[in-house]
Amino acid sequence: MVQKVTCGIKISVETNFEGTFYKNYKIHFAFGYRVTIENQSKDSVQLTSRFWNIKDALKDTEIVQGEGVIGKKPVLMPGETHTYSSGCLLSAPFGSMSGYYNMVNFTTSKKFKVAIPGFKLSAPFALN
Repeated sequence: MVQKVTCGIKISVETNFEGTFYKNYKIHFAFGYRVTIENQSKDSVQLTSRFWNIKDALKDTEIVQGEGVIGKKPVLMPGETHTYSSGCLLSAPFGSMSGYYNMVNFTTSKKFKVAIPGFKLSAPFALN
């Protein structure tokens, strides 16, 4: 698990390898990740959008951005958490992800970015 705190918002990420499959005569490596967002600040905040930079060992890079997470724009009061699970496909058994969430502080009305700690994705059978 990796963790990082930005502006009082703690992001924790756990990953797992889901398996391989073929699509259009090409092998794909499926990874899942579970993100917990914890509001350790004294203000209420809302996650409005996300930005992901997904890389694999073959130098393929995919940028994913959009509103909310899994169709939601969670509001977190002080001390609350929001957890969600998602996944990605890579063309190689190794890769990494990093990014950030755009958030709004309801007390100050200011927008701010919360860093998602970079994490590695690796298929266990490919490790030495």
